Amino acid sequence: MTVKTTNQLQKVAMISLLVGLVGLTGCATTGDRDKLQAQIDSVSADASAARAEAAEAKAMAAEAVSIANQANATSAETEMKIDRMFKKAMYK
Repeated sequence: MTVKTTNQLQKVAMISLLVGLVGLTGCATTGDRDKLQAQIDSVSADASAARAEAAEAKAMAAEAVSIANQANATSAETEMKIDRMFKKAMYK
């Protein structure tokens, strides 16, 4: 699920960048190249920020999976202990 979210964020960032570039190339013929470059830089910065956020989300998800696995192992151990205690009580 996390990889899917990361991929979706990267796709959205790349599509935004491409749409921005395609939409702004018509303006380049008017001689307003500085404005175009500023907008391209802005879109590129947004894409970089999206990538950074996706990497952070991926790290958090990996940590959550690790914690869930630990909780599952603890639960299984506790269940086995309770089962042994119950069986021991039944033999008395």
